[in-house]
Amino acid sequence: MGTGEVFDHCDRELQLAVWHGRLHILAQTDPEHVMHKTSIDLPLQTRDAMARLLNARLADTIDLSLQIKQAHWNVKGPNFIALHELFDRLHGEAEAYYDDIAERVTALGGTAYGTSKTVAENSTLPDYPANITAGLDHVKALAASYAALGKVVRADIETAAGAGDADTADLFTGLSRGLDKTLWFLEAHLQAKA
Repeated sequence: MGTGEVFDHCDRELQLAVWHGRLHILAQTDPEHVMHKTSIDLPLQTRDAMARLLNARLADTIDLSLQIKQAHWNVKGPNFIALHELFDRLHGEAEAYYDDIAERVTALGGTAYGTSKTVAENSTLPDYPANITAGLDHVKALAASYAALGKVVRADIETAAGAGDADTADLFTGLSRGLDKTLWFLEAHLQAKA
């Protein structure tokens, strides 16, 4: 089954979003994609498209949580304990993000794809540099990932709202707010004048 066939049942607006790279994750990971029955009163094509969109962000948020742990384990320097503890707190927040996303996917009747292989193949975040140790280098790398994820999540809010799924749009709105707040915390470390 080709990518176009996977999405034939989507309405025209959602097809455009798919073809612009927004909802491609399941075409790559599960050509036998099935939606489970649910009593949620959204049309099947909306639930399907939203499950795909949510799975894309699931890969990103799991990747973000792993990047944060990489920083947590390997940070060094004069601000070690403050950053080590901050990164641990941020990891907990990221876990809550991806858990909420995965549960929304399954509530809509989809399957949440959260394996390490799926995440590695589908995350849109910048690759995290494995060889850094300095505290501010970790802060810069994480800030870049938070900014990238925040940008796509803001677009996802519009996509979900346009599809008529207010609950998924609301989930993305809360995620966007949390990402932006954390980005502020990270960038505050970088904005001080020496």
